[in-house]
Parts: sequence; C-alpha cells; structure tokens
Amino acid sequence: MSPPTDVGRVAGLVGILFGLAGMGSAAVAVTLPAIAADLDLTTGGVSWVISLYALMLAVATAVYGRIADLAGIRLPLVVGVALMTAGAVLGGLAPSYPVLLGARILQGLGAAAVPVLGMAIVSARYEGAVRTAALGKVAGTAAAVSALGPLVGGLVADVASWRAVVVLPALGLLLVPVLWRSVPAVGTGARLDVLGAVLVAGTAAGLVLLVQSPASGVVIAAVGAALLGLGVPAVAAQVRRRPEGFLPRAVVREPVVVRSALAASAVPAAWFALLIAVPAVLAGEGWTPLHIGLALVPSAVTGFLAPRLAGPLLARLGPARSLAISGIIATVALLVAALGATAGSAPGLVTAVVLVTVAFGLGQPALMAAVGGAVPDEVRGVALGIATLVFLVGGGVGSAVVGGAGEVLGLDRSLLLLAVLPLIGALGLVGSIRAERRDPGALTP
Repeated sequence: MSPPTDVGRVAGLVGILFGLAGMGSAAVAVTLPAIAADLDLTTGGVSWVISLYALMLAVATAVYGRIADLAGIRLPLVVGVALMTAGAVLGGLAPSYPVLLGARILQGLGAAAVPVLGMAIVSARYEGAVRTAALGKVAGTAAAVSALGPLVGGLVADVASWRAVVVLPALGLLLVPVLWRSVPAVGTGARLDVLGAVLVAGTAAGLVLLVQSPASGVVIAAVGAALLGLGVPAVAAQVRRRPEGFLPRAVVREPVVVRSALAASAVPAAWFALLIAVPAVLAGEGWTPLHIGLALVPSAVTGFLAPRLAGPLLARLGPARSLAISGIIATVALLVAALGATAGSAPGLVTAVVLVTVAFGLGQPALMAAVGGAVPDEVRGVALGIATLVFLVGGGVGSAVVGGAGEVLGLDRSLLLLAVLPLIGALGLVGSIRAERRDPGALTP
C-alpha cells in the first residue's frame, strides 16, 4: 500500500475525471435543442444522443470491472478514457446525425470506465480511514465538477457551439499521464464472461429500442422486440450455464438485490427524462443554452449538497425506506415537470429538476447500502456492479420514454406516464420496509 501522502492529489484527480465524464450527459443536455435545430431533428430524434450514451454507460460499466480483475486497472482505464476522448472529438466534428450517434456510443463505452475504475484506484491504493476519506473526496470533487456541467455547457454553447460542448469530456485524457503511476497495472487473472456481457447488452438495448420505437418507426420496434424477446431467455440460459459468469446466479436470485435495483432504476429514469424534456420545453419558450444552463444552477447546488445530507438520512431511515422515499420524490418531480411542461412554466421545471436531484442523491447510496448488505462478501463487488448496471439502464429507459412516447403523446403526457415507474418501485419495497422495521439494526431492506 502506498503511504497516504498523495491521497489528496489522487482523489482530487479521480474526482475531476469523474466530473468530466459526467459532463457527457449533464452539459450536453442543455444543447439538445441546438443540436436538433442544427441537424433538423425532432425531440424524439435528438433524445437518442442521451439514450444511447446512457445505455452504453450502463452496460460497459460492469464489463470494465471484470476486465480490471483480469488485466489490472491501468490498461482498461487508458482504453476507456481514450474511447471517451475519441467519441467526444468525433461527436464534435460529426457531419451528420448517424455519425453523431456513433460517436455518442463510442463516448459512452469509454466514459463507463471512469466510475468503476476510479473507485477501484482509490480502493486498491489506500485502506482504512484513509480510503474512506479518499472516497469522500472523490465523491465531493466529482459532484462539484458535475454540478457545473449544465452551466459550463450553456456558457460554451453560447460562446462557441454545441459541438464544443460535446468535446468537453476529452479533457479527461490530460489527466491520465498524471494518474499513471497511481494506477495498479496487475490483475488477479479472473475470467471475463464475454458471451454473458454481450447477451445482457443486447437485451438492454432491445428494451431501450422498443420503448423509443413510437418515435422511430416499425423497424426499430421490430429490432427492439426481437432483441428483448430472444435476449431474456438467452440470458437466463447463460446464467444457468455459467453460474459464476457476468450475471452470477447467487446475485440474480437474491430478492433484495433485484427489488432494490429495479426500484432504484426508476430514479435515473426520471433524471435522464428531465435532461431531455426540460431543455426542450425551455427552448420552445425561446430560451438559449446559456439561459437553460443558468436555470439548472439550483439543481447543481442541490447535487453538490445532496451527498452530505444523504448519509445521515440513510443511517436514520435504513436503505429500504430511503429507496422508497427517493422513488416517491422522483414521482413528485415528474408530476411537477409534467405540469410545468403543460404550462411552459420555468419555475415548475426547475423545481422538478431540483426534486429529482434530491431523489438521485438519496437513491444511489441507498441502493449501494441495500445491495452491499444483502449478499456475502465474496460476491459483494459483483452484486454492486450488477445493481449499478440496472440502475443506469433505467436512465436509458427514461430518456427513451420521453423521446419515444413524447413524440406521440407530448412531453407532458410522457412525463406523466413515466411518473408511474418510481411509484411502482416504491410500492415494491413494502415487504423490505416491514423486514427492516422488524430488525432495525439491519442494513439490508
């Protein structure tokens, strides 16, 4: 273990890298109306810019964790940041919509390396109280940089264009040489279940394609239905064949993990839905990207403060109730957003984003606590990775609902439709809450 003299530098750099990766969604979101206008796209069409990014982020996150076990952290981190940079630059130069989508897929595949490997760097380099402090600094720095995303995106778009905003995450490449010596280069030799990863990715893609198909046509619907219909039984068969593979049987058969992950996934669904809907409505009212970014500053401040409030609340309420509350807050946020979209009310929309930021800040650590306490130590890392995958897939589904149903029903009605999901997730945790009340000392739902 390295002496803790460099903990501030390493944790700070990892946190900045986190934040830059986060700008791939938060900063780009405020420029979606400008992208749509420049490339002659509908709201449903431009929503793919976020949906595909979120989907790739979800699926590839778990893959990078497995690759790090196999080859160490250094190689997959360099590959990931290089892909993120290449995707960002290609997206900024994209001459057409298909090229932009391809770039966003590449960017999402790369950005997925940052969260899982960034935490792995800190966990491998430090231990005990030093590790805890380092993880806290990473979270705080990442929250601060990410919180600035909408404002920075608006400023850059106002001074330059949306293309410059898409390129912003490429700055992360500059941090790799500085972090190089701090990154472990040797893995444990663990094997990667490539087929399992591909099947999960294809199934998740099918779900997102099917949800977004109302705005994309019959072909997309057919492809999505085929991927989902074939993928579900194929994934189940692979779990039976490789019980220790990409989706370990011990994890997917644990009801606490499944219930908690599904309930929590509705929160990023709400977040990514608002990333598309709010800029679209405000742009329709004549707002520029800079004004949209300024309007999201309250949510940025909330995002910075939320982690500080979530810890004590989680300790007091327990994971299950915290997850349920985050789901209820997300439902309220979507209802407020739907009303704001109907009336073209900026205060209503801003309030909705603040609320869903609170839900996100509480829901994510509650999910980690719920899953981490529900499984044995030997599969805890894998379980957390799978829970994160489901959590982030929710983001792709949320943006797809607004992009797909929004074209047919309108943005306000699509938000109302989506508001049902976090409420269902919260109701699904009733049994877990009762169990928690019977055993107040437990950390599991």
